[in-house]
Amino acid sequence: MGVEGCTKCIKYLLFVFNFILWLAGGVILGVSLWLRHDPQTSELMGLQLDDKQAPSTFYIGVYILITVGAVMMFVGFLGCYGAIQESQCLLGTFFACLVILFACEVAAGIWGFINKDQVTEEMKVFYDSAFSSATVPALFGVAGKEEKKAKAEGVLKVFHNTLQCCGTNKVSQILLQTNGLCPTKDSFLEQVTQISCHSRIDELFTTKLYLIGIAALVVAFIMIFEMIFSMILCCGIRNSSVY
Repeated sequence: MGVEGCTKCIKYLLFVFNFILWLAGGVILGVSLWLRHDPQTSELMGLQLDDKQAPSTFYIGVYILITVGAVMMFVGFLGCYGAIQESQCLLGTFFACLVILFACEVAAGIWGFINKDQVTEEMKVFYDSAFSSATVPALFGVAGKEEKKAKAEGVLKVFHNTLQCCGTNKVSQILLQTNGLCPTKDSFLEQVTQISCHSRIDELFTTKLYLIGIAALVVAFIMIFEMIFSMILCCGIRNSSVY
């Protein structure tokens, strides 16, 4: 015997919410794959200087998102099927998966909040290291470091061309423009008023982190309703089977 009345309404509401969860999982999976293969971040994360790879903290968060998106799609499908079939076993499994997924999302959110500045700071330090390696030998006449200087200049050019920036302040911009390491602009005014790379790095990663945070909040809101509805429906199915 199937559920009736308000419980039947909750059954279809749960199906709708699970379908939304499945879609949200697909969106998160798609966005995280875009973040992973975005030309700007891919160029910067693939850089290497003195056998040191560019900081990978940002990619750790992206890989977590890819996993969460795939699991959400599976859990959403499980919830849809369990609601339509009115299966207590499937709904119980669905509820357990939701609790685990919600706990993981909260943990990931806390980790992201704690490390939100670390991503940009690590990339700034990496840029400053490349800047020093490219300019210090030329300024102070340090010999025997031409190869290291050439590699550092290559790293700076990737930063500058990818983010359309130059240096960290006016003095560093003049120095880099003298060495031909800044992007070429159409006018002299644009050439001497280029945005600093520190500002561009802040802008790049802050925008992406806000995007991740908004998606996580929407999904958490949906999950809370789904946990409530799944338990109500599970109890309704158990009660209807008695009669």
